[in-house]
Amino acid sequence: MPHRARLVQTYIREKEGWRSELLPPYAPELNPTENVWGYMKTNSMANEALDDLSDLTQSARRHGRSLQRHERLLRSFLKHTPLFLRLKKDF
Repeated sequence: MPHRARLVQTYIREKEGWRSELLPPYAPELNPTENVWGYMKTNSMANEALDDLSDLTQSARRHGRSLQRHERLLRSFLKHTPLFLRLKKDF
């Protein structure tokens, strides 16, 4: 079992049908969030020149909220990972 904390190992063993998976310590290709950030950095936020962290934070939140309305695009970020994911609604 890959998780090191005994409490977590015990919890997973007690759950019927649960198992843990060994994942590499850093694998951006398995993380759909990396696809979201890559999209925002090369599209909606590409030409913004921001001088401070608070402006960057506000911009990232604004563009992230805007992405929430684009279900097909968000699903494409999931589909571009090699993970097996069951999506409730296929498009």
